[in-house]
Amino acid sequence: MGLLEKIFKKTPVRNKETGTALQRYWKSFNHAIDGIIYCLKYEHNMIIILAATILVVIFGFEFNISTAEWLFIIFVCGAIAACEFINSAVEAIVDLITKDYNELAKIAKDTASSASLILCTTALIGGIIIFLPRIIELIGG
Repeated sequence: MGLLEKIFKKTPVRNKETGTALQRYWKSFNHAIDGIIYCLKYEHNMIIILAATILVVIFGFEFNISTAEWLFIIFVCGAIAACEFINSAVEAIVDLITKDYNELAKIAKDTASSASLILCTTALIGGIIIFLPRIIELIGG
């Protein structure tokens, strides 16, 4: 197949639901909420992430952190949750494809999971940098 044929080849179109643009956006929003609810119900790490987020927000208010620190906290908490949702999606896709043990399936699941771990480690280090000096000062250090 030549370059022009590749360029002008008909692109497959996803089967989208019908309705007005607003109706389609509303349905998309509801599907996203369904994903959040699913993860909160069935993915134990999401409960840990939610609890950690609540704790960090409480600490942020208690220690009156700066705007830049709030931006870091907001970004990293959102990024961790999003990464965990993607990890759950990868695991679901792999399970859809095969229930049998497969080394490539293991690699896909493990590397998706490691992305969440790396992001959580980064957040922990950032949280230590932001909160540890304030905690030490609070306890009289």
